[in-house]
Amino acid sequence: MRGLCLLLAFALVAGPGRAEVRIGLAAPLSGPDAVFGTQLRQGVEQAVADLNAKGGVLGQRLAIVAGDDRGDLKQGVSLANRFVAEKISFVVGHFYSSITLAASEIYANHGILDITPSATNPQITERGLDLMFRTCGRDDQQSAVAAKFLEAQAGKRIAILYDNTAYGKGLADDLRARLAKAGIADVLYAGIDKGTKDYGKLVGRIKNSAADFVFWGGDGTDAGLLVKEMRSEGVQAVLIGSDAIASDEFALAGGGAVEGTLMTFPPDPRQRPAAAAVVKEFRARNIDPEVFTLYAYAAVQVLAEAAQAAGKFDAAAISKTIHSGRPFATVLGTLTYDAKGDVTRPDYAIFIWKRGYEDELEYGALTP
Repeated sequence: MRGLCLLLAFALVAGPGRAEVRIGLAAPLSGPDAVFGTQLRQGVEQAVADLNAKGGVLGQRLAIVAGDDRGDLKQGVSLANRFVAEKISFVVGHFYSSITLAASEIYANHGILDITPSATNPQITERGLDLMFRTCGRDDQQSAVAAKFLEAQAGKRIAILYDNTAYGKGLADDLRARLAKAGIADVLYAGIDKGTKDYGKLVGRIKNSAADFVFWGGDGTDAGLLVKEMRSEGVQAVLIGSDAIASDEFALAGGGAVEGTLMTFPPDPRQRPAAAAVVKEFRARNIDPEVFTLYAYAAVQVLAEAAQAAGKFDAAAISKTIHSGRPFATVLGTLTYDAKGDVTRPDYAIFIWKRGYEDELEYGALTP
């Protein structure tokens, strides 16, 4: 039924006499943001299948209990409570920062370990929650890279825009503070509701500001629609976004207008040597593991390796192991964690959307 959280038990049934460890997957599996939920689901499914094919972890098979939060805060809280009632001890998710912030409080209160592959708001790991981790970076790491780039554009006029979400505004606020510290004032600072359909008034304000660069804190679909409207109104300012626009959804929404857009993003995880075998597995199934798929796969790897090292599937013991500073071999390369639950290898850079092989829009490293 529409609007209800769906708990779907995947067909990963333990063999006779073998124990089973259930991992909750929390993601927008339906609704307007389902493309991102699909990425998380595919990553978790493949990681669990690969581990089970090797005999599981500590002699136990892994099973997925998938929950649909629809990218909605209320649904995310409801799902977190359902996982508590279902006695789930480990969760991969949620996708969005606002939902992760709320759900992780519930998980922490009930001893559930949570690893998000995608939620980048700094407060997620700044609250001292021992059971909260992520495989992605943080917004303040992304905004630091964007600020450094913009600081080098001497004399350019900068507009800062955001959707009204914890993720988007947090990213915009941090960038604005960094630029202010460098003595750079923005010519426009404005927010708009996520999912809006009419960008005309906002684009008019961008035009009046005579901005050379427009920084966008928000998701890829909205960014695509925004830059498309900018170009249709003759606004040639360069759009700069975050890792949220490193998706085909951005190109689909913006069409040819996205060419030349800049973004902060880690090196394409599909190109990492550690991911080669897994990427081959995905492509054999006609799946391109873009953006957050491999971050979700890595979350399961960290959980499994930490359990193996701890000698048991216990959230507190696994948390202690992850916090110990030991390295974890993942499809993202070697990951280690700090005391907050963040990876110690922030590797964001500036990338550019351009036309590539067979004239398709794709993103690649920005060269000097």
